[in-house]
Amino acid sequence: MGVVDGSSRRSGTAPAVSPSPDVPGEGETAQASQPVRHVAIIMDGNRRWAAERGLPLLVGHQEGTRALKRVVKAAVRFGLEQLTVFAFSTENWARPDDEVSGLMSLFARTITEEIDELHQQGVRMVFIGRLQAADAELEAGIRRAMDLTARNQALTLFVAFNYGGRAEIVDMVRSVVAEGTAAQDIDEECVRRHLYAPGMLDPDLVIRTSGEIRLSNFLLWQSAYSEFYFTDQYWPDFDEESLRAALDDYAARERRFGARKDRIA
Repeated sequence: MGVVDGSSRRSGTAPAVSPSPDVPGEGETAQASQPVRHVAIIMDGNRRWAAERGLPLLVGHQEGTRALKRVVKAAVRFGLEQLTVFAFSTENWARPDDEVSGLMSLFARTITEEIDELHQQGVRMVFIGRLQAADAELEAGIRRAMDLTARNQALTLFVAFNYGGRAEIVDMVRSVVAEGTAAQDIDEECVRRHLYAPGMLDPDLVIRTSGEIRLSNFLLWQSAYSEFYFTDQYWPDFDEESLRAALDDYAARERRFGARKDRIA
């Protein structure tokens, strides 16, 4: 699917480190004291991947869909509960018309071609964002995908389409106001209930490809205590080993959630 592309500034990749001398075997990842349940990915670099190869930009996005297919399979294999991917932002409409049109067609075609296999893998698909912007063909594909996979439990795949973290917060506030909730009754749980996906866990790990080091308006509320992993790899090159490296790096970290190190149980 599509990406949130940034400038060409690059950064170093965080090293993949196991927390013990044991090397994970094939199909395994290093185990953290707090297991990874939810990984969110900013799929960046499709356009630059294509440009560096002298290929049309849409080819980069097509290769990006293949990368997503690999990563979903790996996520199921690694036992993740949830995977969220940033497919198309509210700001991406500002791209050239031919690129946006090509992306919309690619989204619709990819859903149609891949949904049955995802269903067989036990993947539940949930789309989040201002979905009313989708055209009729894409909207039908989105609805079919969510209806078909609604009871699957192997992995929940959240696809952020026409999504912006600030837009989600604005829509949450509108929903709370429309419900007539009294000010004194608004707390974090109230906010969560009115987000696009109340059942979404806070991401344990947010991954961004292509060397960019920023959040780009992605899951602003949910990522308050997330760990971050940045890699120079462009999204079309990301695969199972790339995901394993990110998870191994996460496993070596100590999450504090705002507490002092000496007060973590």
